[in-house]
Amino acid sequence: MRTDPDGERAACLPPVGEVLEAVATGLWRWDNATGVVTLDAEAARLLGLGTPEAPIEGQVALTEAGIRSRFHPVDWNEINGIVQLAVLEGTLAEARLRIMDERGHVIRTVRTRTKPLVKGDQFELIGTLQEVGEPPPGASARTPVTGDWRRSREAFLLDAGRALAEARSTSEVLRVAAGLSMPGFEPNGLAVFGVEGDHLKVIGHHGHTRDDEKPFRNFKLDADYPAADVVRTGRAIYLSSPEEYAARYPAAWPFVRGFGRQSWAFLPLTVQGRTMGAWMAGFAHPVSFTPDERSVLTTVARMLAQALSRAGAAESERELTEGLQRSMLPTLGPEIPGLSIAARYVPTGGGLQVGGDWYDMIPLPSGRIAIVIGDVQGHDVRAAGLMGQLRIALRAYASEGHRPDAVLSRASRFLNGITDSITYGSTGGPDAGGTADPRFATCLYVEADPVTGRLEIARAGHPDPVVRTSDGTALIRQTAGGLPLGIDPDADYPTTSITLEPGELMMLCTDGLIETGGHDLYTGFTRLKPILEEHLDADIEELADALVQGVHGPSSHHSTGHLADRREDDIAVVLLCRPGPGCGCDTGEPAHPAVRRIQLSVAQAEPERIAECRQQLRALLHDWADPEQVDSAVLLVSEMVTNVLVHTDGDALLTAEARGEIGERRLRVDVSDASDDLPHKRRPGELASSGRGLVLMELLADAWGVDPQGQGKSIWFELYETVKL
Repeated sequence: MRTDPDGERAACLPPVGEVLEAVATGLWRWDNATGVVTLDAEAARLLGLGTPEAPIEGQVALTEAGIRSRFHPVDWNEINGIVQLAVLEGTLAEARLRIMDERGHVIRTVRTRTKPLVKGDQFELIGTLQEVGEPPPGASARTPVTGDWRRSREAFLLDAGRALAEARSTSEVLRVAAGLSMPGFEPNGLAVFGVEGDHLKVIGHHGHTRDDEKPFRNFKLDADYPAADVVRTGRAIYLSSPEEYAARYPAAWPFVRGFGRQSWAFLPLTVQGRTMGAWMAGFAHPVSFTPDERSVLTTVARMLAQALSRAGAAESERELTEGLQRSMLPTLGPEIPGLSIAARYVPTGGGLQVGGDWYDMIPLPSGRIAIVIGDVQGHDVRAAGLMGQLRIALRAYASEGHRPDAVLSRASRFLNGITDSITYGSTGGPDAGGTADPRFATCLYVEADPVTGRLEIARAGHPDPVVRTSDGTALIRQTAGGLPLGIDPDADYPTTSITLEPGELMMLCTDGLIETGGHDLYTGFTRLKPILEEHLDADIEELADALVQGVHGPSSHHSTGHLADRREDDIAVVLLCRPGPGCGCDTGEPAHPAVRRIQLSVAQAEPERIAECRQQLRALLHDWADPEQVDSAVLLVSEMVTNVLVHTDGDALLTAEARGEIGERRLRVDVSDASDDLPHKRRPGELASSGRGLVLMELLADAWGVDPQGQGKSIWFELYETVKL
């Protein structure tokens, strides 16, 4: 007996053991470190240990395997998840468990309530076991979980995980989170809070208006609000009723009461041990937050945190990429009288989305301009860094007034020097004991005279330029070239001179525009050719967009959107147009005069370029009405150029021009050399290997002749297009 504070006598409480025995409740303790489970006598009876004739007296210790054999396998798997959730949240673990006998029959159902005691990486469970009846048929979905509910929950989590993994931005993640329909307890309001310094702010919500978020838009972490409490402690908070909310958070309740909700769950958004925010799910109906419901919410919160972390990193990366691009890629500068220029750059997808492709426009001391396009090997940050250094070096050499071949020779020595001086160890970082990691770059350098349209071109392993004539025909303009920059410091880069006539356009591009999708240089050009020819009247900026969009889909200037995600290689493209009739750059009405021209130089040491002459002439005459005339022209050109290489000591300069309207065109081909010796007609025998040139002229050409020049001569022929009926 004892006396209460008022002096009245009160009955003593019986010992705890007597109370537990009276209500048929057992105690058990599970040590996770040792795997030993200790049961008192009542708990042992509930688990089917002992017999009525020989009951368990005192305590009994079992191994984890021994205790597992007493539970239904499905329930054992379920209790593992519930316990882990309780350890994580610091809450009670509560579940129903079916007890099995040695023959595998269910003998009773017990309810267990345990409290995890965490000690470092290990924990102990201390709790109770109490026999309960089976749930009545037709129980609500919010009673302990059934097999169907469990399967729908797993399907929901798979779908939610897939959708969140595919979200690319914070707004997409929030949109996916707002559309999640949880099985059995769908929330009618969601909010995501992010941490900024010592404040918590709403970064997204669903089921609320903008006015609803005002009280929660920005508040301190020490505020009396569940989301702030979750961020401070890293533990979830479940509020099953308005009364519980008002009792625990009286300062916040007046702002929450107007939403008319009955239950709330606040869960931490944790990534790599750091709580980055909180997620709130509000329910219009009462939710008891059973272990299974808490498990679903916790899993969604983890996936949501991972998705927000990935999206935030991706957005930061995109901002860094765009900053790099803006700093590394030049603007084309002011307009140039006599020339129109447009350029586009699209980075590869994945990673930092910045690589080694670049373009540049450089004013020269002579009053001309230089157009440069290039591609440093690789698609990583180092490629971008080398590209920036190489671009600066090219600008310096060009500004000194060097010719195109000298600019590329100096740039090759520069790149060879800086790549040989860097060594990389096994980890890929700079290491004096590592191995060299040389890089090379392809480059096309064009020195342009805006007044005359004359172009001096030097090429270092880069794709040839493409010229679209004033009548809309796109042709690959083959030019002399050397090795890519950085391979041989002593490499030479021969130059090719051409004239861009009024109304003609030149396209320079990196191989990313041509070879994406498994194409080679030929098939890639075949894919681009219709785009160039069909946009004859288009503005040069429109044509630049059409080239990128037509091959790879919609894009914008320096974009990193869906196109960049599909990219196999970076893209750089520069268009150079000399305004004139038949071109969209012209200020007047397009007249489309039918004129095409090619010009090639064949040196004594380059007899293989005769094949290029034949190929270029066929491309020039691709739509000629009579194929036999095309064959004749190709045969005559081959004979004329070969004669120069065989019978003179100089080089051959081929000029071919097709002029006039389709069906009435005139082809004039002129081959010049520096020799003053005029050709003369011979009568070769049947087996002779030479002497047929002028004979073929007479047979195949509509007109031909030999014109002496101040130094050397010119041999020419003409063909007049005929339409076969």
